[in-house]
Amino acid sequence: MLAPTPAWPEGFRLRLPLACELGVTCFVQYYVDRDPGSGARDYACGSRSYDGHDGTDFRLPTLAQEAGPAGTVVAAAAGRVLRSRNDAPDVSVRETGIEKVAGVECGNGLVVAHADGYETQYCHLARGSLKVRPGDAVSAGQPLGQAGLSGASEFPHLHFTLRRAGRTVDPFAPDAGAGACAPAVGPASDNLWEPALRDGLAYRAGTVLNAGFSGGPVRMEIVESGTVDPAAPGAPALVAFVRTIGLDAGDVQSLVLSGPDGRPVAQSAEAPLARARAQSLVFVGRKRPEAGFPAGTYTATFRVTRAGATALEHRFSTTLPASSR
Repeated sequence: MLAPTPAWPEGFRLRLPLACELGVTCFVQYYVDRDPGSGARDYACGSRSYDGHDGTDFRLPTLAQEAGPAGTVVAAAAGRVLRSRNDAPDVSVRETGIEKVAGVECGNGLVVAHADGYETQYCHLARGSLKVRPGDAVSAGQPLGQAGLSGASEFPHLHFTLRRAGRTVDPFAPDAGAGACAPAVGPASDNLWEPALRDGLAYRAGTVLNAGFSGGPVRMEIVESGTVDPAAPGAPALVAFVRTIGLDAGDVQSLVLSGPDGRPVAQSAEAPLARARAQSLVFVGRKRPEAGFPAGTYTATFRVTRAGATALEHRFSTTLPASSR
């Protein structure tokens, strides 16, 4: 249940609970579900939530980044650790099945108590990574552990929940009543994040999570792992790929790969999405010609068209030197 119109203490603000760079090494995947029924909607009346989701999911682009600086979980505010778990298996439920984490859906994590009845909860940390114990005082920004895949998790992320008096508070819209959302999102000052974070946390219905080039086949699990084969002059193919999160029903994705002369080498226009998509992967490419790829810069242009207008556009390039046969 969402807390209705909570009154927060003067100066109570939240830091980013990951030591990452918003929009570069971490992204918001899901928001608090504000639909009181069996449906789901986020605070902006969008589709970036699911039924019963009680927190904000901060996603890392690949599994390879979990152990790095961007995957460091930090305290969002000063407080004291109430309880923790540090021994849950660190493995995706895609492999184990959801039934294996019944009762321990949060996986490894902790709950921190703050002033005026607030609590923050941090879920899906790596096994054995917690640096604090129940009873420890923590300062805002203090490292708590490392992001992982424990509990009910399918991708590398931190699930962050804010509560007051046992009820969920949406940090993006703390004054909104239970079930309320607003398509015209209010001023940034209405949320509980520190002012420096508000531009980076601005609502985006659709985000490029990964983009790049490969010298071979591209699959979702390869992109997730961060082990995509790089493009090279002698590679069997040149493939451009883009993985997005948070697309809406009806969105149309297109990807065009152009050669050094500006002409299309390969292109794709996807069918309109039948439903909102948590993540989507598109790619185009060409097999290596017998004489090799011409030297020069290859540019990929990705677009998402929504209601007849460009909602998202991303360009990226790679340069290939002259190759020998």
